[in-house]
Amino acid sequence: MSVIHPCPNDSGAQVIIKNPCSPTPLAAWQHPDSVAIVVPGGPMPADLNGIPFIDWADLPDCPAGWRAVEGQTEIAEPAFVPSPHKFPAAGVVIEEPDGRVWLVSPSNGFGGYIHTFPKGRLEHGIGQQASAIKEALEEAGLKVVITGFLLDAERSTTRTRYYCARRTGGNPASMGWESQAVLLVPRAKLADFLTHPNDVPLLKALQENL
Repeated sequence: MSVIHPCPNDSGAQVIIKNPCSPTPLAAWQHPDSVAIVVPGGPMPADLNGIPFIDWADLPDCPAGWRAVEGQTEIAEPAFVPSPHKFPAAGVVIEEPDGRVWLVSPSNGFGGYIHTFPKGRLEHGIGQQASAIKEALEEAGLKVVITGFLLDAERSTTRTRYYCARRTGGNPASMGWESQAVLLVPRAKLADFLTHPNDVPLLKALQENL
């Protein structure tokens, strides 16, 4: 049975989720070996690993605000080399203190992805770190701080710089319309969820870096 996403798309139109995901019991969030899943507007525990699940209230509301958004850090990262005929993009791998990693389930399997990491094209002159932070909010409902550079990956239509990050706030139940679920997955089970070929280099990098 299809459902309507609580958030309209960028044009203000309803987003109909044709095959909704199923949330897990709330108890799954508290067990580091369990996969935990929340759907848009679904119930969440009050906190996890000492960090509350509270909507990001003072988020930027203009490009200039995003360019200066908190959570950007000075890290060692190589110069980004664009790919011809591909859009530059940024993504983020967010790890919890309990070792689990945040994934998103794109609405209606957009792009052929069942599950993947938050990522999106750069826009309005917003830099890569700021864009990664923005995508974490828009696709996963999370407020994050960048902790390191992971890799640059060739995707179907983008060359994407991926960062490592940690959650500092936000609420995954407040995910935007591009996601129909947000998941917290143990590292050992990531290969069961990241099944798209474009995510294979990320899995390899995570095995080496996380």
